[in-house]
Amino acid sequence: MVACTCLVVNRADHRHFTMAWGCATRMAVIRQSRPEAIVPPFRIELRSDTQTTPTEEMREAMARAVVGDDLGGEDPTVRELEGLAAEILGKEAALFVTSGTMGNLVSLLTLSRRGDTLLVDPESHVTLAEAGGFAALAGCSVIPIQTPGWLTPEDVEPHLGPLTTHSLNPAVIWTENTHNRRGGVAWGPAVMQELSSLAMQHGLRLHIDGARIFNAAAALDVPVSALADGADTVQFCLSKGLGAPFGSMVVGSGDLVERARRTRQLVGGGMRQAGVMAAAGLIALREGPGRLADDHRRAKQLGDVIDDLPGLRLISPVYTNLIFVTWNPDVLNLEVFVEEAAKRGVGVGGARGDMFRLVTHHQVSDADIDEATDVLAAAADAATAVSARA
Repeated sequence: MVACTCLVVNRADHRHFTMAWGCATRMAVIRQSRPEAIVPPFRIELRSDTQTTPTEEMREAMARAVVGDDLGGEDPTVRELEGLAAEILGKEAALFVTSGTMGNLVSLLTLSRRGDTLLVDPESHVTLAEAGGFAALAGCSVIPIQTPGWLTPEDVEPHLGPLTTHSLNPAVIWTENTHNRRGGVAWGPAVMQELSSLAMQHGLRLHIDGARIFNAAAALDVPVSALADGADTVQFCLSKGLGAPFGSMVVGSGDLVERARRTRQLVGGGMRQAGVMAAAGLIALREGPGRLADDHRRAKQLGDVIDDLPGLRLISPVYTNLIFVTWNPDVLNLEVFVEEAAKRGVGVGGARGDMFRLVTHHQVSDADIDEATDVLAAAADAATAVSARA
């Protein structure tokens, strides 16, 4: 309830009071309508690899981090992280940003001009899950190209006809590796080399949304630099499979990264004593890649179990750490399935259209997978029983 005491002296004061009362009342309604944030106490978190918490080593490194003003290039921990990221990806330079979405936006604004067009799979993260920033902020359009998870020159070339006064202006080939909505599929260096050659032939830029590119490298057993070779810019997340609590990196040539640094400032991404977060990122980048193969093995194990549960079916093979599942609503009530799993301490992602997702990460152990197997079987039994009664 909003309450106040006032003395109306004249018409102007009354008008100002009325405006203030209305504004305060609207704000109170807005505050009251917002649901309280609920943090479920899941013992086993399978909703996303973004749900991991910092390890004790990360927390200690964050507390001890040597910091400076990153906006002025004076934070030594950020500089160390950027240097390591560039070295591992085989690029000249790197830029620390707050998120994968910011990394993609900064890359796009650096590579394109307003009115340019992206050649992209319509199921990509940039088109579905970044608030339309490619259009609203970069002023770009898209040519949607359906793929199994990776673009090829044969997919792209038909859209590169002569530029006319009426045509779109293709400027950036936009790829995603691994490709989230295509089942977490990974694609290898040969595809990258072919796309790079095509881009150079037609004067296009090439970007990789590599939020989980280290998962791709682990799945293909190749250096991550081999997957980045030929790309103008690569964005990868520290806060997904690598396990950091914050941040992403943009890597590329020295010139492009210097321009990206200015672009980051343009979109409000400049940071001050960011070494506190970069310290956790350093540990994630050094130690995270070596654990990813185990995440993939556990995901495949869990996927085999889920595929045998009543009313559930894998949409695609389990390629990396992402498990995409669909359900038969005549057999299983998904809402009940998710609730029953939650009651037993296992977090499962809710419906995304006609599918849902489970994700493994370094804080899901072999013992956790064994327990989750039993929990999901019990949840499926409960959810099928409800569906049968309906």
